[in-house]
Amino acid sequence: MGLALPLMLSKSLMLSSFLLMQLLLQLSIIPSISAAMTAPWPMALPGCPDKCGNISIPYPFGIGPNCFRIDVYEIYEEPYQITCNNSFSPPKAFLQTGNVEVIDISISPAEVRVYNSIARNCIKKRSVDSFSASITIHMPFRFSNRRNKFTALGCYTLAYFVGETEQHFSSGCASFCDSLESTTNGSCAGIGCCQTAIPKDVNKFEMQWGFKTNPVSNVTPCSYAMLVEDEWYDFTSSDLLRFDSKNKNGVPVVLDWAIGDLTCQVAKGKQNYACRSKNSDCYESAIGVGYLCNCSKGYKGNPYLDNGCIDINECEHPDQYPCHGKCTNTPGGYNCTCPQGTRGNPLYENCTRIPEKFPFAAKLAVGASITATIALALCSLTIIKLQKRRHKKEKDEYFKQNGGLRLYEEMRSRQVDTICIFTEKDLEKATNNFDKERILGCGGRGMVFKGILENNREVAIKKSRIVDEDQKEEFVNEIIILSQINHKNVVKLLGCCLEVDVPMLVYDFISNGTLFDFLHGNTNAISLDARLKIAMESAAALAYLHSSTSRSILHGDVKSLNILLDENYGAKVSDFGASKLVPLDEAEFVMFVQGTLGYLDPECLYNHQITEKSDVYSFGVVLLELITRKKAIYRDGTNERKSLASSFVSAVDQNKLCDILDDQIVEEGVMEVLQELAELAMQCLQFKGEERPTMKEVTEGLQILIKFKCHPWGQKNSEETESLLGGELPTHTVPDAVMYHSQEDSAMLNIEAGR
Repeated sequence: MGLALPLMLSKSLMLSSFLLMQLLLQLSIIPSISAAMTAPWPMALPGCPDKCGNISIPYPFGIGPNCFRIDVYEIYEEPYQITCNNSFSPPKAFLQTGNVEVIDISISPAEVRVYNSIARNCIKKRSVDSFSASITIHMPFRFSNRRNKFTALGCYTLAYFVGETEQHFSSGCASFCDSLESTTNGSCAGIGCCQTAIPKDVNKFEMQWGFKTNPVSNVTPCSYAMLVEDEWYDFTSSDLLRFDSKNKNGVPVVLDWAIGDLTCQVAKGKQNYACRSKNSDCYESAIGVGYLCNCSKGYKGNPYLDNGCIDINECEHPDQYPCHGKCTNTPGGYNCTCPQGTRGNPLYENCTRIPEKFPFAAKLAVGASITATIALALCSLTIIKLQKRRHKKEKDEYFKQNGGLRLYEEMRSRQVDTICIFTEKDLEKATNNFDKERILGCGGRGMVFKGILENNREVAIKKSRIVDEDQKEEFVNEIIILSQINHKNVVKLLGCCLEVDVPMLVYDFISNGTLFDFLHGNTNAISLDARLKIAMESAAALAYLHSSTSRSILHGDVKSLNILLDENYGAKVSDFGASKLVPLDEAEFVMFVQGTLGYLDPECLYNHQITEKSDVYSFGVVLLELITRKKAIYRDGTNERKSLASSFVSAVDQNKLCDILDDQIVEEGVMEVLQELAELAMQCLQFKGEERPTMKEVTEGLQILIKFKCHPWGQKNSEETESLLGGELPTHTVPDAVMYHSQEDSAMLNIEAGR
């Protein structure tokens, strides 16, 4: 029993020792695992040292052969080589030139901090101790104009520096003080200390002194000057005494650096492109030449090495990447979500638990809200339905009032098979809800919009502003007659919309604008042939309207604005807003006058009767526009408003026809044709309608002139060429007072000046 107890104690001690050793072994392994998990990313090329003493040396910089990037520059090929001098303890790093000591190297931002010498100027009574420091660097380095400042210290100091960029430059500053007590710590504004910025792209500095004496040498016998890192230096009054002794290594200065002298776009196509890591980006250097590399967002490391940029595990750095919920790392980023059963915005606040039970009061409130919403929706639907029903009823009433049923009957009986009935919705869609951008023209009686139908056909939609209630019953009759017009020189009526208060008409769209714009909107040359063609086609259209349909159609507003031109400059008579239908077996006049100032038949102003001859008169004015290229109402050299018809009659009476004709057609030299055109126009402008030719006769006369113009040999036929229309130019007796009406008379007679 006495032996058993020591034996048991021995076994217990052995077991305890074994367990203790296991625990120590595990504890020793944990730091190594942790260190491996948190090991920094690679900085140098494999097999190359990444430190010199306490200074990290990241690639493209390196120590020793094949450890740094080689770029060819003006003077040397190894700008990124670092010399590590192991004779110091700890070792010191120097740039390739060997005399500029490195403090640290940064990849992002691309900077190298080095020591810079301090210039000294000590003036005593019998001696001067002066040291003018200088430093020169080469590409790819430049002194940072953002991080450095030229600084001078002293109480009687004028220091300046000279340097080189692409040109030589010099700058400096002055500092004065009476005593150390007059200076202010932290202030470098000229009292004991002064500073000035340096220009961009500087590679050489030399500091010099301006004063050769020092009247306050008893206060501060020495002055100091240096190029120094702005953030590093903070002035204190003690710096005025032996500043160089306190900083024997010098002061830090920041150098910017870059890769090569190419842009990113060019460098990416080169074999020696420096941005080697796949998760890296290239950006242009701030020093004006070369480029730099940086790890992409969400990555860190060395972009100049293959696979040098590694993913940042944002979840391990909650201070930089906040997440108050469940953090999940992703390549180049992270997701932050609330755990199941909670809600909120975990990027900014803690997640809160979702209540398990819905309170009865809340249920009641939600139920009441839903009920009220449904009731409101039902009421709204009912109101909308009633409005639609009323709107439809209103449309049906308009349709009936405007003769829609009659038009349907005609369409079923095939009396009308060339017209479409459009709905208001169709035309709203075609004109983008009658958008202002779609307006082709407007006037006192309405507007014309450009529309695009569902089949992509372009149309012109005339939307009147007013309607004559007495004419509504006759409207469909007019539509039926107009739909039967089939003439190549008349704008075709395609359809109408009758379900609105004021019916809308849909015409074929003519692309080349109006004759008015063609004549007066530009200065391009227009040949006599083109003018004759337009005149003849317009006259043929009016002749067709007057005599080739079941009921004679009086246009009532013939003017150059109502004659459109197609892509081949063919004439198309349009705008029948003032038109009237007259049975062929009745007296062909209408007891109503409307039209446009300058074109209106003077005879109808006296008897209030518009006839076919009224259209002839208006066409005569259009003919004058064609051969004179003047507006119906124009301003002469004295800026006085004149009637073209009146001026033309006066010119003919005074044998000055050539003075009023367009110079271009006069220069063409076909005076016989121009004289005949003038005669034809004068006949159209006769005061008495019975003395004017019909539109058919006008058309025939123009056709003869065109043939004569095309075949000059026709002049041998004396019967045609002596006077193509017979007789001499008529004497016109219409007074100016009739041809050019006052605005008051125009208003009384319902003349519309520019529809």
